[in-house]
Amino acid sequence: MSIGRTDLNLLKVFEAVYEERNLLLAGKRLHLTQSAVSHALRRLRELVGDELFMRTGKGMVPTGRATAMAPALRDALRRIEDAIGVEPFAPDGSRRRFVIAANDHVTAVIVAPLSRELQQAAPGIDLVIRPSTRLDLAEQIDLGRIDLAIGIFAQIPPRLNSRSLMSQGESILMRKGHPAARRKLALRDLTRYPLLTLSVGGQEEGAVGGFIVERGLARQSEMFDRRALEEALRGSKEAPRSRVTVPHALAIPALLHDTQMLAIVPASLAVALARSGDLIRREPPYQAGTETLRAVWHGRDEHDAGHAWLRERVAKTARAAEEALG
Repeated sequence: MSIGRTDLNLLKVFEAVYEERNLLLAGKRLHLTQSAVSHALRRLRELVGDELFMRTGKGMVPTGRATAMAPALRDALRRIEDAIGVEPFAPDGSRRRFVIAANDHVTAVIVAPLSRELQQAAPGIDLVIRPSTRLDLAEQIDLGRIDLAIGIFAQIPPRLNSRSLMSQGESILMRKGHPAARRKLALRDLTRYPLLTLSVGGQEEGAVGGFIVERGLARQSEMFDRRALEEALRGSKEAPRSRVTVPHALAIPALLHDTQMLAIVPASLAVALARSGDLIRREPPYQAGTETLRAVWHGRDEHDAGHAWLRERVAKTARAAEEALG
């Protein structure tokens, strides 16, 4: 194939179909009709001599040739854009869509205030939130389907970049009127009252030591410092009882209602949930560790002006949430 016969716009179509796996969505992204996208793919097939994508019930599935081509072509497109310069990013006039992977805790603490800020600063920008608990999170970042993942990561592969957003410890939540609400919590309370804990993935999802590893990316699955709790209660006559383990942080108020349970949660989540006045936040009666929330993105997006702008807005929102911890 001669490069002189290649329309670079065809490569943009290839990238969009490869990432979206859907002709209609690829067309919307490129402001083209579905017919135009199909025509572009037909021209690409003629140039390459391969089908590139197979139409299935699950969408457009790339062939082996397309999968092999994708990394180099996408990298080449980024380099071309960097070399010739792209149109400056103007948030107040942008119509971009950013996909963020976050759990419901991060969505409540960071994404919600970020969305309110964007209403004023960038009213045309859309946010799509995907669950960061999905087992193929790293693959989705590699494919370009997720722009930014926010969470606690113990291991980040070299192809991905990261930024620290905020550090926090743990808090304990209880319902208003709980027997322990009028005093400082003691260690014995953690064995006297049943516990509610957060876990977004267990051994059945491949979690080891509280983390799930996929494609070199290790993300936290157990959202409390189990080791610190067990160490504090070592030698106790009674062991703590985790009566409820839940993957959805925003279900905690309903679960604590009319119960004697104590919930061990990230401090920023405790602050957010206690604002309603129905829950009481307390410091744990043991020395829990501090975790750092990070944003992770693919290295190819490092110099994308819009992406960089989003990262700054996310970091600003996270700093405000950290300051609210007091």
